[in-house]
Amino acid sequence: MAQTILVDSKLRLSFETGVNEKGEAEYKVKTFSHVISETTADQLYRFAEAYGSLAQSPLVSIQRNDNHDILQ
Repeated sequence: MAQTILVDSKLRLSFETGVNEKGEAEYKVKTFSHVISETTADQLYRFAEAYGSLAQSPLVSIQRNDNHDILQ
């Protein structure tokens, strides 16, 4: 039976930095690598909110990206 092994986990924060000439929103992304696998969504949210409060641009997106290897 196949199984998954967590390889890496990252936290990705997106900030809206302004508007381009077409009127579309522009974003800046900050990525934090090596997120501990036991970190809860609530802990990540609180960290993102605290980090976002220090930024000059508004925080618009918080994502956790987990990469797994699938093995037999």
